[in-house]
Amino acid sequence: MLRFWLTFLAVLALSAPERSAAEEVRIAPEKVESSFTLNGRTFTIGRIQDQDHFLTDYFARTSRPCPPFCIQPMGVAEGVATIGELELIGFLEEVAAAEHGLLIDSRLPEWFARGAIPGAVNVPFSTLDPENPYRDDILRALGATGPSGALDFSGALELTLYSNGAWSGQAPAAIRHLIASGYPPEKLRYYRGGVQAWAQLGLTLVDPQTPG
Repeated sequence: MLRFWLTFLAVLALSAPERSAAEEVRIAPEKVESSFTLNGRTFTIGRIQDQDHFLTDYFARTSRPCPPFCIQPMGVAEGVATIGELELIGFLEEVAAAEHGLLIDSRLPEWFARGAIPGAVNVPFSTLDPENPYRDDILRALGATGPSGALDFSGALELTLYSNGAWSGQAPAAIRHLIASGYPPEKLRYYRGGVQAWAQLGLTLVDPQTPG
């Protein structure tokens, strides 16, 4: 079942003991890491502690041909909140962990397999296209009820969607498909930074193929 697919460095140490090297790169001044449990699996998000680390792979690239890899607007659709990393982590801790929401990786499966944000479920943007005959089955797995053409989204999950970066149109396309299907915009969030911004901050990426 789809539901189960599942800044200022350190605190000034005026009187506190010296902090260990393992705590120097925090998520926020008072937050070393984030842990949450989804479908019986515990995920932990932290940051790379090596302060000399830098990206050398695909996500170090600054420029791609546009179209199709054009910079996406900050607001993807009316009523859909655009969020950053701290808000995404809060969503995982508070909404997804309580089984009221789901983090959706909108990329194609081969990209999802290369590394994903912890707790994400892969629902490729193309599967939400109305031309997909199984689209309504996916929407029902997200909590919609009723017959095709008259789906009720009152009990549907809250969703946060992302793709490869601010230049990727996959998450925006998925959001537009969801809204066109009747999914309430207020139940949707857009993490515009995507995997590139996540990786640039040294945040944890997981191998979805690895059980644990």
